[in-house]
Amino acid sequence: MPSSSTFPSIPKQLFLSRLQKCIPISWKHKPTKNPNPNNNNYCSSMVVAHLISSLKHFVTQSHLPNAFHTFFHLQHHAAAASYHLLHPISSLLLACIKLKSLPQGKQLHAQIVSFGFDQHPVLVARLIGFYTNVDLLADARVIVEMSDTLQPLHWNMLISSYVRNGLFAEALEAYKEMLRKEVKPDDYTYPSVLKACGELLDYAAGLEVHGSIEGGLMEQSLVVCNALVSMYCRFGELEVARRLFDDMTTRDAVSWNTIIGCYASRGMLGEAVQLFERMEGEEIEMNIVICNTIAGGYLHSANFMGALQLLSQMRMKIHLDNIAMVIGLNACSHVGAFKLGKEIHGHAVRTCLDGFENIKNALITMYSRCKDLRHAYMVFHGMEEKGVITWNSMLSGYAHMDQSEEVSFLFREMLHKGVEPNFVTIASVLPLCARVANLQHGKEFHCYIMKRVEFKNYLLLWNSLIDMYARSGKVLEARRVFDSLSTRDEVTYTSMILGYGMKGDGEISLKLFEEMCKSNIKPDHVTMVAVLTACSHSGLVAQGQLLFKKMLYLYGIIPLIEHYTCMADLFGRAGLLNKAKDVITGMPYKPTPAMWATLIGACRIHGNMVMGEWAAGKLLEMKPDHSGYYVLIANMYAAAGCWSKLAQVRTYMRDLGVRKSPGCAWVDVGNEFSSFLVGDTSNSHAPEIYPLMDGLNEVMKDAGYICSEEIVSSEEDFEELSMVGSVC
Repeated sequence: MPSSSTFPSIPKQLFLSRLQKCIPISWKHKPTKNPNPNNNNYCSSMVVAHLISSLKHFVTQSHLPNAFHTFFHLQHHAAAASYHLLHPISSLLLACIKLKSLPQGKQLHAQIVSFGFDQHPVLVARLIGFYTNVDLLADARVIVEMSDTLQPLHWNMLISSYVRNGLFAEALEAYKEMLRKEVKPDDYTYPSVLKACGELLDYAAGLEVHGSIEGGLMEQSLVVCNALVSMYCRFGELEVARRLFDDMTTRDAVSWNTIIGCYASRGMLGEAVQLFERMEGEEIEMNIVICNTIAGGYLHSANFMGALQLLSQMRMKIHLDNIAMVIGLNACSHVGAFKLGKEIHGHAVRTCLDGFENIKNALITMYSRCKDLRHAYMVFHGMEEKGVITWNSMLSGYAHMDQSEEVSFLFREMLHKGVEPNFVTIASVLPLCARVANLQHGKEFHCYIMKRVEFKNYLLLWNSLIDMYARSGKVLEARRVFDSLSTRDEVTYTSMILGYGMKGDGEISLKLFEEMCKSNIKPDHVTMVAVLTACSHSGLVAQGQLLFKKMLYLYGIIPLIEHYTCMADLFGRAGLLNKAKDVITGMPYKPTPAMWATLIGACRIHGNMVMGEWAAGKLLEMKPDHSGYYVLIANMYAAAGCWSKLAQVRTYMRDLGVRKSPGCAWVDVGNEFSSFLVGDTSNSHAPEIYPLMDGLNEVMKDAGYICSEEIVSSEEDFEELSMVGSVC
């Protein structure tokens, strides 16, 4: 951080005494007097010219020691005419600025003072540039204050340096000091000052500066107008910014970038796109900044195809940068555009942009979301330096594909490499632990979170923990985490409501929902799905109907197809089959296969074959490719003894090429899972597993849980029941 203070008073004499110490002793030696004063002055002038030429050459080649050695000789030959030293000193200062050579620069400053050049406007500007370049802004400020010129150049350099280094308050103080010294600002002063006001969100100061601009010649300055629009955008005053923009007689690409970015950053994508189209109509040269702004707006508003279409159009007009490619890859990730994502990858390689870390991270995400973990890992493995974002991208990819063992291994490797996980790391892994019912790893992550104080205030992590325990059936553990939180949001409550609901504790779910509403936390559509599901699983028909009615008029939530599915399930489980049918046929959405399956399952349980057959016909008309739907229909016919119709379902599946996936289960043995299929004897633990399963079946029968003999669960069951049907 550059050194700075709020304009402390440094006496000029003290500042000069510090500089005098920087002058080398050899420079202080006075030149030997020429014993022959009538010596040819022409020869001396030739030597000076030669020395100046040599010094320029050394400065151009960045040979600073040789340049200073030449300057030492130049002082002796040009002592009688010190004006010859002005240009060499200026050149040396430029070299010191370029090479950031602090000691030599201070030596030159001391010489400037000793020669009496400290008020020369060119050298003062060089000194300000030197001190700001080496981040000694306090010294630069002293030089500006000691300068007696009324030209704004030196103050402009100081103020812009403060702004460039993020010292916005100091920039405003410098501006006020400039006014106190009666130095008149120009159109190079105001852009930096207005930026400082915007960054500090100092509305009062911004209005004051704007007032000093109005009515003057600078009101028509393009750079000043652009800065004003940008400042009001920072203040959130979009109407003022737009009025200033519309009143501009001349606009450039910066003007359009500013106002379009202003609307896009506040989610007003419609207005941003209108301005973008208007800009194209005025034949303003397109640039990558505006393109990225609009494409990024499409991405954040979930209009992924819009982002990809824009980037495709812009690629014909301008060269896409790494930001544009990251936007494109992220859009491909969301829509599963695998082929287009590979094309962007190829374009990045051809344009030598594939080395950027953000592009590699986006590539890992794109390949992972498109289910190509091999290429994702190739990009990951090829990276020499992997930051936490890179590790998160790869972990998220494995978690997205439910690769729990790979996630566990990669997480441990991440810790071994000394990369500290952040809250995104944990939040991306915890849902996987719930999906694969691997609470061992989930508990390990829980302990990891508890041990780190920096994770305490990340509600996202605690919500993920609650969701993991709730989805795994460990509602008590989820409730302990829930009760330990001092801050909760709609996600926190939704996870607990769903957890209790899936366990059949609908009354507790409803109490949590009431508590949520009393806490002024507004439910969203996901919360309503959770609470309606809880009512369905607990047989709370009246409460479910009331909540469904309240969705629109009380909570302002338009029922989606998921909510109608919950209502059909609610009525179906309660045996109110006609009401379930009315929900499906009367809703403003096209029924999904899952909804017909819900009704078929309810008809089978409650023995309504007429409605069941009607629903089965509707489901078969949709020709779903999921074998579970056909198994459900087969189970209904098997339960009713309709073997011929069951055989028709079997034929229908064969004609469509749908096959029943064999059932798969797994046992958690120590630190690994042992999976096995129905009738599978290839598993190394099969001799131990099946006797145990037989024993469990006996225990279940003794407890009163008897499996229906007619249930179809595998391909063999289909064949066997088809044979039974033909015999019958």
